[in-house]
Amino acid sequence: MKKQKTTNWPKPGQPKICPLCGREIPTSQREEHHLVPKLKGGKKTVAMHRICHRTIHALFSESELATRYNSVEALLEHSSVQNFVKWIITKPVNFSDSAKQSNRTRKKS
Repeated sequence: MKKQKTTNWPKPGQPKICPLCGREIPTSQREEHHLVPKLKGGKKTVAMHRICHRTIHALFSESELATRYNSVEALLEHSSVQNFVKWIITKPVNFSDSAKQSNRTRKKS
C-alpha cells in the first residue's frame, strides 16, 4: 500500500503559526493541543504557543473541549478566547505567563 503524501505540513525552515493567535511559534514555546482530549479518544493535534494551549485548558473542561470546543474555529467563537487573543497578539512570540487554572478543573485540597 502506497503512503499518502501530506501536503499541509510546513516545509523545513518554514515557521509554524499558532492557529489560535496567528503568531509564529518559537520551538521553545510550542506544544501540541489535542482538539479532542486524549482522555476522550482524541488523536488529532495542532501546534500552539504554550500560553495559548494552557489558556484553553484553563478556560474549558475536558468534556467541554471534547463536545463543544473541538476545533480552532469553535474555540475562536468563545468571547473569553477572543479577549485572550486580543491581549496576547500584543506580546512578543516568546512571551510566557502562567495561565490560571479553572476552578472547575482544579482539584480541591
